[in-house]
Amino acid sequence: MERNLLVGGFGGQGVMMLGTLLAQATCESTDKHVTYFPSYGAEMRGGTANCYVVISDDEIGAPIMDACEDLIVMNDPSLHKFIGKLKAGGTLFTNSSIVTSDPGRDDITVVKAPVTEMALEMGNPKVLNIIMLGVYIGYTQVVSEEVILEGIRNKIGKKKPQLLPLNEEAFAKGLEIGKAARK
Repeated sequence: MERNLLVGGFGGQGVMMLGTLLAQATCESTDKHVTYFPSYGAEMRGGTANCYVVISDDEIGAPIMDACEDLIVMNDPSLHKFIGKLKAGGTLFTNSSIVTSDPGRDDITVVKAPVTEMALEMGNPKVLNIIMLGVYIGYTQVVSEEVILEGIRNKIGKKKPQLLPLNEEAFAKGLEIGKAARK
């Protein structure tokens, strides 16, 4: 098994944190091989940022792929920039709160989640990435939800323990969406 993921969005939407959390948690708690490749470029808060995560049962030859099985887009510019990298039969995960463009493809599965709206309803817009991570894990089951929860506890719980319950709740809400979309 090898799963290639590209995550794209505005700087400040937690794109890098989503990728880092997925990669670190998987690396620390499973025997899978993982690569994480962030792409900051000239983009900062407000610009388009992206990262690649590859999770595999076997050694990984290169950290960047020409095509990916999974694509998470948090905004329309990322959809337009990266939709061509998604393989036929792949899965597109969109932040439907702000991604309004049609992907223009009928050979992919689209999983929509209003993560910005949900994060605002939870009182903290910064958890939108954790909600989307939950959607991704709930749908793909690329690693167990316990692996990611442990990663959230290690990364967020140690730095900002007061935010841990909110992030755990955000992840759980995302899991529900992902699992429902899989059925």
